[in-house]
Amino acid sequence: MNEVRGWNGGQAMPGPRPVDRSSALPLWAQLHADLVRRLEGGEFRRAFPGELALVAEYGVSRHTVREALRRLRADGVVVAGRGRAPRLAEPVAIEQPLGALYSLFASVEAAGRHQRSVVRVLDVRADGVVAARLGLEESTPLLHVERLRLADEDPLALDRVWLPAHVAAPLLDADLAHTGLYDALAERCGVRPTGGREHIRAVVPTSAERRLLGVGRGVAAFAVDRLAEQDGRPLEWRRTLVRGDRFAVVARFSGRAGYELSVAGTLS
Repeated sequence: MNEVRGWNGGQAMPGPRPVDRSSALPLWAQLHADLVRRLEGGEFRRAFPGELALVAEYGVSRHTVREALRRLRADGVVVAGRGRAPRLAEPVAIEQPLGALYSLFASVEAAGRHQRSVVRVLDVRADGVVAARLGLEESTPLLHVERLRLADEDPLALDRVWLPAHVAAPLLDADLAHTGLYDALAERCGVRPTGGREHIRAVVPTSAERRLLGVGRGVAAFAVDRLAEQDGRPLEWRRTLVRGDRFAVVARFSGRAGYELSVAGTLS
């Protein structure tokens, strides 16, 4: 193990510190603490070491390394997916004006990130609860879309949408992996929401949602419930779960104008 000991001008030298096997602190916790120290010291600006490199550096098992990395992922410090090497998490990069009828597609693209969706469900079904929210009879057929939204191939949001099938059925043949839903709705169905309301709250994702979003137990999410309308008539019910460590909502205020909610942005 390549250990680095000693001090330089009162500052700890970079590199791994040896784990103390006589300590009551678990090895993974010692490794986690030392990785945080090194991260704060700026050691991993270019690249974060992989599991095998950390095993060699610290002389610990791969299980110990994986547990330390799991905690770093839960803290939102490191990002790692199945079959992909760990890397440093970027600061929150997707911001949305509070009060805007927004496009997650447009917000991701505006942040300079590549956006695509994995369409998990696209079918027609009945849902009495959602139909009632749309002011429809409970047995009304609804087009249902469920998408996992990705930003630079990292999971960002889980999106579930319901629209009246008599309006949105042409979307069954649409490619919703690379376009905004409302753009496809306008092009294929000739309709686009003109307004609506949203309710945003913080939630703890379920275990299944955490797996899809690639987050640990300690990462919360925004739950965004949207009722979109066209000319005052309900058109869409949507529930979106957005990773709290990758997304933020913003508002503007000033002494002269007071508290202002932005209305910029487009629907998607």
